[in-house]
Amino acid sequence: MSTGPGADSAPAPTTLDKPSARKSSMFSSLKIRNYRLFATGAVVSNTGTWMARITQDWLVLSLTGSSAAVGITTAMQFLPMLLFGLYGGVIADRFAKRSLLFCTQGAMSISGLFLAALTLSGYVQVWHVYLAAFFTGLVTVVDNPTRQSFVSEMVGPDQVRNAVSLNSANFQSARLVGPAVASALTAAVGPGWAFLANGLSFLAPLTGLLLMRTSELHPAPRKPRGKGQLREGLTYVSRHPELIWPIVLVGFIGTFGFNFPIWLSAFADDVFHGGVGMYGLFNTLMALGSLAGALLAARRGTSRLRLLAGAAIAFGVLQIVAAFAPDLWMFVALIVPIGILGLTVNVTANSSVQMATDPEMRGRVMSLFMMVFTGGTPLGGPLFGWLADAYGVRISMAVGGLVCALAAAGVGLMLARAADLRLKVDLRRGRRHVQFVPREREMATAA
Repeated sequence: MSTGPGADSAPAPTTLDKPSARKSSMFSSLKIRNYRLFATGAVVSNTGTWMARITQDWLVLSLTGSSAAVGITTAMQFLPMLLFGLYGGVIADRFAKRSLLFCTQGAMSISGLFLAALTLSGYVQVWHVYLAAFFTGLVTVVDNPTRQSFVSEMVGPDQVRNAVSLNSANFQSARLVGPAVASALTAAVGPGWAFLANGLSFLAPLTGLLLMRTSELHPAPRKPRGKGQLREGLTYVSRHPELIWPIVLVGFIGTFGFNFPIWLSAFADDVFHGGVGMYGLFNTLMALGSLAGALLAARRGTSRLRLLAGAAIAFGVLQIVAAFAPDLWMFVALIVPIGILGLTVNVTANSSVQMATDPEMRGRVMSLFMMVFTGGTPLGGPLFGWLADAYGVRISMAVGGLVCALAAAGVGLMLARAADLRLKVDLRRGRRHVQFVPREREMATAA
């Protein structure tokens, strides 16, 4: 049975100027019972995750006084994805995804409870936080591609794009609540209770998985154990430009553009001197923008790669502008659109890659996607933390934005070339000044 686009013939999302399909209902995939259970459990665990993430960053900054240490914490969490990410996709394609998620979500709960016990007992040290982050990263190596590819098994091929968008909206909705609750708890009773809430929050997705009706799933064919499966996945991606270039772009965005734990904590502490409350506010505003971007993506009928390149360019440019914002209010005003554009890049790339991938390859392709997107953090986190300490957070954030904008422009041109399009510039009044148009083919004429 076909369980996703591309089982028989993959769509062609590389056509950058293809007319939009009709808009779908914003919440159409929630009509499916299994996905409702999944989404309900996810919003609870995501809220706990955001509470732990905000508290973890602030705890490390409090223990060390160093932005570079915050970057190391982030790097420890994502280093396993860089080292082992592709193997997670092989595992996701080989085993039943629902069973794998039982294991990974349970392991994440244990990690949260471990950090809570150390913090509440007063024995926590920065290396404990590093250890917990690294363990969570190891689990995420399998959890991420499994969750990403399990979406299509819950909703079927027609709702993949909508469900991917709602997953992001779910994550960002939790981001609105998590930082505010974490900041209040940390200020009132200390960080340990936020870590405890995170550990207990995984009971919700575990319950949702238990209550699912397996007869209503759309399971993809499992890949039997064999040699060369990792190489097979890489070869598959390399032969499809509609896959490889979005993955390259999210690699640049993830490494150089998504270092907000470092930048926002440093702006709150060193530039505007607002403390943990201001850091929570910055994260909440970023989440508002990201949530808006996810909901807008849920209404789109297609995942157009032209939008991907344009949003990534704008994302980088706005980061540069925000880096040199002269006052708090201008910085705050820019956080929301940066969140919208960052989430638009993520959702558009994610859904276009999923929809252009054959079901039996989806676990390995999505593991490569997530490895590239988050695996650059062990490089970007310490680098931009060091830049913030050595040259100031404004320079650090501006450099990240510049790299993202240049990379997006380059990838946009490569996508146009793959789709046999060229960039047309027309400065005449009343005309569309910049657009991609089909490349003109010279016709041989008889003498």
